[in-house]
Amino acid sequence: MFNNYYNRKRVLVTGHTGFKGSWIVSWLLSLGAEVAGFSNKIPTEPSHWKLLNLESSVRNYIGDIRNKDDIEKVITEYKPQIIFHLAAQALVKDSINDPIYTFETNAIGMVNILSAIHKNDSVEVVVLITSDKAYENKEWVYGYREFDALAGHDPYSASKSCADIIASSYYYTFFQERSLKLGIARAGNVIGGGDWAKDRIIPDCIRSWTNSEQVIIRSPNSTRPWQHVLEPLSGYLSLGEKLGNNYPNINGEAFNFGPDSNVNETVLELLQKIKQKWSIANWKIENQNSNNKEANLLKLSCDKALHYLNWCAILSIDETIDFTVSWFKNWLEKSESIQAFTFKQISQYEKIGSSKKISWSKD
Repeated sequence: MFNNYYNRKRVLVTGHTGFKGSWIVSWLLSLGAEVAGFSNKIPTEPSHWKLLNLESSVRNYIGDIRNKDDIEKVITEYKPQIIFHLAAQALVKDSINDPIYTFETNAIGMVNILSAIHKNDSVEVVVLITSDKAYENKEWVYGYREFDALAGHDPYSASKSCADIIASSYYYTFFQERSLKLGIARAGNVIGGGDWAKDRIIPDCIRSWTNSEQVIIRSPNSTRPWQHVLEPLSGYLSLGEKLGNNYPNINGEAFNFGPDSNVNETVLELLQKIKQKWSIANWKIENQNSNNKEANLLKLSCDKALHYLNWCAILSIDETIDFTVSWFKNWLEKSESIQAFTFKQISQYEKIGSSKKISWSKD
């Protein structure tokens, strides 16, 4: 996997206790990496991070990405070779309720980590995760490309646009002439086992359905590029590996990681598919005309990632739902340890990629 690039490498993951963070930490450990994490808290209860007991396998640093001294201390002390920057305030509703915290975390946090990297020579590769919401969303029917305009409208999206521009600015100002390699990753909506964030469709469903309650749906006709969490993570890892191995035409570049732009489901279509796999699945549609700041249609073009990284999403929507539902069912029924089941899903994902002739380490 990934040319065995991560084996015995010192890797720092910011936001490591979150949903995506705990999955990429697990995958890096399976690839033989030495992993450290930086986060200010465990964001949810239950927590994928805690269920996997990853604290025993990872060097943990507690700090706030808004504080430049916190992240500088970690990078100076740990001397990572590779950094995946995932730490963020990631919820649109929370960004509307507290825009200052959102901009400080997502935009100033990006400044802080890049400034810390600028002061240290240990870092060889950095992958900065922003968001597909960074694009100026005109609700086009075709996928946004990496050179399309960045201009998020709500505070979360705007903060990610800012973070993306900051990352590019630091690359051209400070890093272009250095040996350090930098990539920017923009991913779509992810689902998967272990996500308990509020105001997300799958966690909201699981919380409601496990208590025999109806889940409230606000935007049933909104279309999203749904993908399993392992899909963009495979993209981040591919980008990191190819940056580290000096592949041409990718240093300082941004890449989209999402499903095929023609494969998109509305919220209602997603729920109907989940209902086929979950015994009790009820929902109620409310406030369709509310002042919802989220876009109704968002698609990504991932041709650039295919061309330069040999990356593409490999799971169908049915496989994505099956991965997600089976994880939560296993968690509820306790039929297998959640640690073993999580690592088994990573292995299963790798096997599907192999069977579909996908090679994340292909030249």
